[in-house]
Amino acid sequence: MDHYFTIDKSSIAEFKDRGSRFIAHAFPVNDTDTFKKQLQLLKKEHPKAVHHCFAYRLGLTGDLFRVSDDGEPSGTAGKPILGQIDSKNLTDTAIIVVRYFGGSLLGVPGLINAYKTSAALVLQTIPAIQKQVEIPYSLEVDYTGVNDVMQIIKQFNCNVIEQEMQLFSLIKVGIPKNRLDEVLYRLTDLRNVTIRKIL
Repeated sequence: MDHYFTIDKSSIAEFKDRGSRFIAHAFPVNDTDTFKKQLQLLKKEHPKAVHHCFAYRLGLTGDLFRVSDDGEPSGTAGKPILGQIDSKNLTDTAIIVVRYFGGSLLGVPGLINAYKTSAALVLQTIPAIQKQVEIPYSLEVDYTGVNDVMQIIKQFNCNVIEQEMQLFSLIKVGIPKNRLDEVLYRLTDLRNVTIRKIL
């Protein structure tokens, strides 16, 4: 797998049914801590909401995921939200749907439809982007070789994660998985470059 699909910005969409408001917040997320912080922020922002239901899927293999019905009948909120994330083949993506109760019970089919629709609506507002799978490496290079290294990084569309420029420069890069052999071959050809895979 050389590419994956995700979103790179946040968005909000709203769905109403029989007085109840369902406000869906979608945002990119790389780890569970970031997700938890976002959930706490939304709970503070919507203290009068009765439910904060969510789903997320993380990681390249997509096997890290979680759903929560947050007090709604089991299976009526989290799963329909996750279903929308999965229908677009997204990962590193989270959706939290905040519900304000409108006085009428929607029943199980109504709830499933409301959470599914609000998740679908918010995803329609953000274009999915294709990202390349990158393998992280650190490169140590003396100042005479920096330009050559940067040229290879640019040529093969590597992602510079971090760089410290000194007499000996440290550059952390994400190398596209499908170009890894070529990039490493070109880098090992250069003098005074130490290449280490970041674990």
